[in-house]
Amino acid sequence: MPSRRTVLAATAGVAASLAISGTAHANDKKLHSLISRMTLDEKVGQLFVMRVYGHSATAPDQTDIDANLKEIGVRTAAEMIARYRVGGIIYFTWAHNTRDPHQIADLSNGIQHASLRQPRGLPVLVSTDQEHGIVCRVGEPATLFPGAMAIGAGGSRKDARTLGRIAGQELRAIGIRQNYSPVADVNVNPANPVIGVRSFGSEADAVAGLVAAEVAGYQGAGVAATAKHFPGHGDTAVDSHYGFPVITHTRELWEKLDAVPFRAAIRAGIDSIMTAHIQFPALDDSGDPATLSHPILTGILRGELGYDGVVVTDSLGMEGVRTKYGDDRVPVLALKAGVDQLLNPPSLDVAWNAVLKAVQDGELTEARLDESILRILRLKARLGLFEEPYVSHSGVTRTVGTPAHLAAADGIAERTTTLLVNERRLLPLNRRTHRKLLVVGADPASPSGTTGPPTGVLAAALTELGFTATALPTGTAPSAATVARAVAAAQDADAVIVGTYNITAAQKTLVEQLVATGRPVVAVAIRNPYDVAQLPAVPAYLAAYSWTDVELRAAARVIAGEAAPFGKLPVPVQRADDPAKVLYPVGYGLSYGR
Repeated sequence: MPSRRTVLAATAGVAASLAISGTAHANDKKLHSLISRMTLDEKVGQLFVMRVYGHSATAPDQTDIDANLKEIGVRTAAEMIARYRVGGIIYFTWAHNTRDPHQIADLSNGIQHASLRQPRGLPVLVSTDQEHGIVCRVGEPATLFPGAMAIGAGGSRKDARTLGRIAGQELRAIGIRQNYSPVADVNVNPANPVIGVRSFGSEADAVAGLVAAEVAGYQGAGVAATAKHFPGHGDTAVDSHYGFPVITHTRELWEKLDAVPFRAAIRAGIDSIMTAHIQFPALDDSGDPATLSHPILTGILRGELGYDGVVVTDSLGMEGVRTKYGDDRVPVLALKAGVDQLLNPPSLDVAWNAVLKAVQDGELTEARLDESILRILRLKARLGLFEEPYVSHSGVTRTVGTPAHLAAADGIAERTTTLLVNERRLLPLNRRTHRKLLVVGADPASPSGTTGPPTGVLAAALTELGFTATALPTGTAPSAATVARAVAAAQDADAVIVGTYNITAAQKTLVEQLVATGRPVVAVAIRNPYDVAQLPAVPAYLAAYSWTDVELRAAARVIAGEAAPFGKLPVPVQRADDPAKVLYPVGYGLSYGR
């Protein structure tokens, strides 16, 4: 690994002064000098943030080499950097980048070394989606926190800031300096398939306060936070990964609802904002997605909201941005709209050459590229990447997954679990009268790096708390035979715990037949809290907002009476028979005191 002296030399001697910044743009003169020495190829590369397969920058497994050759035309991350001079790399679990913290640190160091050894080499901005809750790329033994809607149920800005601070410290320790979190979308549509529990809630001001707090936590720890998905993805029934959502809010509603958290993020000094692949006709009636919209990104975000930080696209491989234009036009149009970073195009070669050609043909000016590169380099300087691009194993050991961090996550989780139904004060369960428990229900694939499956985690946690709990997974769509097995098993239990996951007709049948056995049934919503409206006969119902270990353990402690249910609904739950009427309003949540 190059020494710090080598790194400083590799960045043309500007690193020491770049690392000290009295104001946001104090070093622009030095950054302009860096940009002036870059070739056009290097400038184009600096705009891209790309995936790459493998646990190592230079020696990935053969399957990852094969995947890189197929999708990128290179063998390794080091080769991709040498060919395309990319300014950023995004880590994914499925790309085998995130096996464990020490491996991630080595990968990050290898990426920085590969980039800094190039002529006029610059440090790489490594990023990931570490939202916590249902979207995480770095798993155990790193500290995992409750997701956004759970934090919304807790309602504590202090907890949100603590989450950002601890998660930011751990990300920075493994070489990740840009996190695509927090979600600033206001989730007002219960049918939203892509945001849902990734949002803090349905109340704009509450979401705004938690967004700002989390931003302060992350950025205070030296990691760039990213508010997403501008101009607001909270009211859609279409997933932009697979379709092209249309948001029908008026301009006035946008101002009162969707814009509020983004304004708060900007006031908090947010380092980057991610675009949404959505149509928003009230803001731009061209039919283009917001990612490619000059009126939205330059007119509103830059002009009206006064934002001058980095704008990053959502993944350019998503269907929402590919519906109208080809993969060669999308990156060019995004830059013309006002984007700075082009995230994860389907084909880096197609996208990179399209931008290069657009400059050579005069459709894009080199000066336009320089504007975005300046913002990107400002961010890299502010994050200290010019002075300290590398991380250490001692730093990983000292920082990641420490007992204090894990205890903080457990404490925050305890303040989020929400009790919605508790007939005849069934909860907390008494270990003497309800010692033998059956845990059934949905077992969705565990979020990255958690032990899972949910039924097993709940059963183990309840057993540790003094019960005798047996797990019987029944899935998200249990068959009649599976339901029959669960009902038979319930006969030998003192009580049944059932996890529901975006409840289906088959799950509803399972719960109803368990209730019909006469055994006490406690249902736990392990994703959306709206499930409770479908199950009026259940005597006790908790909302955990996710199926990650930290949230399930907290729910188990509430069931056992080791913790009180402090959470309050951050979204309303409508009646199943009349969605125009509210069954449980925002702020609803029972306690054990009444």
